[in-house]
Amino acid sequence: MLYTSTRNNKIRVSSAQAIAQGISEEGGLFVPCEIPQFSIDDIGKLTTMPYTERAKTILRTFLTDFSEEELDYCVEGAYKKSKFSSEKIAPTVNVNKNENILELWHGPTCAFKDMALQLLPYLMTVSAKKTAKGKEIVILVATSGDTGKAALEGFKNVENTRILVFYPVDGVSPMQKLQMTTQEGDNVAVCAINGNFDDAQSAVKAIFTDSEIKAELAKKNMMFSSANSINWGRLVPQIVYYFSAYADMVEQGRIKLGEEINVVVPTGNFGNILAGYYAKKMGVPIKKLVCASNSNNILTDFLTTGDYDKNRDFYTTTSPSMDILISSNLERLLYHLSGEDDKLVSDLMHSLSDGGKYTVSDTLLNNIKKDFAAGCCSEEEVFETIKEQFESYSYLIDTHTSVAVRVYCDYVKATGDDIPTVIDSTASPYKFSKSVLSAILGKTPDADEFEMVDELNKATNCEVPAPLKSLKDKAVRFNNVCDRENMSEMVFSLLKL
Repeated sequence: MLYTSTRNNKIRVSSAQAIAQGISEEGGLFVPCEIPQFSIDDIGKLTTMPYTERAKTILRTFLTDFSEEELDYCVEGAYKKSKFSSEKIAPTVNVNKNENILELWHGPTCAFKDMALQLLPYLMTVSAKKTAKGKEIVILVATSGDTGKAALEGFKNVENTRILVFYPVDGVSPMQKLQMTTQEGDNVAVCAINGNFDDAQSAVKAIFTDSEIKAELAKKNMMFSSANSINWGRLVPQIVYYFSAYADMVEQGRIKLGEEINVVVPTGNFGNILAGYYAKKMGVPIKKLVCASNSNNILTDFLTTGDYDKNRDFYTTTSPSMDILISSNLERLLYHLSGEDDKLVSDLMHSLSDGGKYTVSDTLLNNIKKDFAAGCCSEEEVFETIKEQFESYSYLIDTHTSVAVRVYCDYVKATGDDIPTVIDSTASPYKFSKSVLSAILGKTPDADEFEMVDELNKATNCEVPAPLKSLKDKAVRFNNVCDRENMSEMVFSLLKL
């Protein structure tokens, strides 16, 4: 299996090189040159496997330059039972009739990013030995909340790596901020930026492709890579849990093998739902991928009209991981559905960079609509849905999952398409205690973060995850703040160069 770039499809690299490098030299994203195929019988065999074996089965089709021993080392290390609070790793829970919640938050940071970022450091270590032997890899991360902590936790004290995380100073929840600023590890650093996630992400991508900065790192025998979903090694593990969810539903008798399902994903950067698209194209019987957005509904607008325009109001919401106006992984979808037209993709991305917008052809939009539907909801609807889910089904959800549940309900009402559906649940409700508690109580509590955790626990009797409990007495290690324009200088400062 070889990989090419969305902006130059003459490029051919191995999976190890794609993972170690993170992003192509000209700024494009690495994509597989072909998509592996699984028959219904192949998918049926997954029903009797534990999550680790399901992961190996999917991953070995993409990581063909990894030996079986290397793949075992990566997968078994990432998904140790001691790291996850559920034996199933990513269990699928039936909540009501055809509504099935895929719980992706049982890992060490209580968010779905653990599903990929527990594995990525292993993939990165093996890849670096194959393609960048002797070099120290500097992992550069922009985060809207969950990626930062999950990446820090995954890469802490990993040999020959350093990790630098940038987050919007007012764009994460108090619990997310505390998770990052108290992070342990000798090779980690964290900095807030004055701006939003898009500012951080754009600056990180600019640093990645800055030849002068890369040359300075090379003098110190260092190289950049990414833990954001622009890195194929971050995206490919996410494909696994869509296969796993389908296998779970067959095993539970909720569907028959070969029966279609729908999938609903709350997403801002488009990586999580793109992984579902790859699973669909590989053979998982997914009818529609429903993209759920909050008030920052740029993806809803694009998927319904073909117009992508980030020149709009930016909202800081109670689902901060989705507060994004530049959805990086959309570039990969455009490449695949345009017939691998790298020039078109490059032109579209330059239009986005230069003018903040682009429009795709009716043909390309129709191709997108064959696989995708989209919807969005307001802050008021997020709160209403949290309360309704708990009062009706005694099932507590966070704000991001609430967006997905609300869009799912609206989609069914609008289309009548109520086949069995998997809804991604991307974070523990305790990562957003203030918002969830406000929804349950109908008023904003006047308490500190951990008092609200205790109050939410008393109000719902839902267990508080151990990793969040343990934060209470941790000391803050990082309180750096910089402007977007000064991020490159901060990178050198944090690296002590």
